[in-house]
Amino acid sequence: QVYLAESGGGLVQPGDSLRLSCVASGWNFDSHPMGWFRQAPGKEREFVAVVSWGVGAHTAYTDSVKGRFTISRDNAKNTVYLQMHSLKPEDTAVYSCAAATRYLPNLPKVQNEYVYWGQGTQVTVSS
Repeated sequence: QVYLAESGGGLVQPGDSLRLSCVASGWNFDSHPMGWFRQAPGKEREFVAVVSWGVGAHTAYTDSVKGRFTISRDNAKNTVYLQMHSLKPEDTAVYSCAAATRYLPNLPKVQNEYVYWGQGTQVTVSS
């Protein structure tokens, strides 16, 4: 059974840091690119970050989080992380992890390239 579960969200103040985790089970985690998306109230879900599968762990980010967020993966633990620093109120959203099509060679940023999704974890940045 495919399983993706996020954790680590919460209420923080502007400038704080959070690390989100996403644990996977039931499929070949290490051969899928893994991404993070977020959906703010009243807005569409948007791409945040992606990490490739295989050697090298290449990454890509949406412009608004570059230099503040870092995506990484630990294949031994079937886990993908999103380290977030210098959080801003506009980062407030439900953050979801997702697995892209197996063996996809690029760094997908569009939702229809993702096949498995977690339920999401709420991140609220407010003073």
